[in-house]
Amino acid sequence: MGFATDAIHAGQEPDPTTGAIMTPIYQTSTYVLEELGKSKGFDYARTINPTRLALEKNLAALEGGRKGFCFASGMAAISAVMTLVGKGDHIVVSNMTYGGTFRLFEHVLKGYGLEFSYVDTSDLAAVEKAIRPSTRMLYVETPTNPLMGLTDLESMASLARKRSLVSVVDNTFMTPYFQKPLALGIDLSVHSTTKFLNGHSDSVGGCVITTRDEHAQRIGFVQNAVGAILSPFDSWLVLRGVKTLHLRMDRHEANARQVASFLDSHPKVRKVLYPGLSTHPQHDLAKRQCTGFGGMISFDLETYDAAKRFLDRLKLCALAESLGGVETLICHPASMTHASIPREERERQGFTEGLVRISVGVEDVEDLLEDLKNGFGGL
Repeated sequence: MGFATDAIHAGQEPDPTTGAIMTPIYQTSTYVLEELGKSKGFDYARTINPTRLALEKNLAALEGGRKGFCFASGMAAISAVMTLVGKGDHIVVSNMTYGGTFRLFEHVLKGYGLEFSYVDTSDLAAVEKAIRPSTRMLYVETPTNPLMGLTDLESMASLARKRSLVSVVDNTFMTPYFQKPLALGIDLSVHSTTKFLNGHSDSVGGCVITTRDEHAQRIGFVQNAVGAILSPFDSWLVLRGVKTLHLRMDRHEANARQVASFLDSHPKVRKVLYPGLSTHPQHDLAKRQCTGFGGMISFDLETYDAAKRFLDRLKLCALAESLGGVETLICHPASMTHASIPREERERQGFTEGLVRISVGVEDVEDLLEDLKNGFGGL
């Protein structure tokens, strides 16, 4: 089936009781057994829920994976993935990853004996050099948040297989509509479903899609044992959102291309980071690896003062955490999404206090451009 067909139908059947075309919200904590030792496949809602199961099957189909597992947040999903490694193991990570991921790795998991090296994963030689005898996992974000750096996933997957490492990709920015890491040989794909998959800024969640049975068994065990599950209502919201993912992503990208072009030509902008621009250092890789460039853009206004004056004048673009909603969301990563990363580390990566990140929504692009022009009026 094609992507749009799977987005609308995969994992979902009309309700057998009523014929309802939308998967119901099974808001129940437990299920009655037919007799001792015999159930209808459901026993306790932490372990399994029909609404969540439908979403997990749907997302696995879209990513081309074997099994999907949905969690209460993207960070809960990443935490589950990290149970595939243990004390004394070493993980190579994309060097400018989401601040919440950095916080989890550095301030939680390090305390349990895991070791992390942050490397420019766009440089395969640098990744190989960082691998130690104790390395067990490559954890890649592509594009990186917020510097929009890309990793060659086919090469990374090949390296992981050669060195017997688990390969993981955070595919939140691109979604399976524009990028399919598993088809390129990656073992696991993770998402914050909060973002583009849900797409309406009204649910928090995460998911893990697996390709190997042993990974699926472990992630499924952890999902049940820890219990950080996605609720039935949130599962239903994401199912609803995914049905229009292909339509939304096309509009996000179309708008982002115009916004990126506008920013790239503006004299007050020092640099624009967007894979769809020919000036992006990995533009050719983006064209080869992805079927689109997505709706995320970062641009540099050099100083905190300039960024503040710009952001304070905006009316339509909402100054807020998160991304991937139908509305345009804009943020100052250094003080918001990535405040947990030390300033010296951000600056070492070229991440200035003037960096602004914009999640381009699906509004009329003319209105977005007018709002951005108004922001620049304060500079």
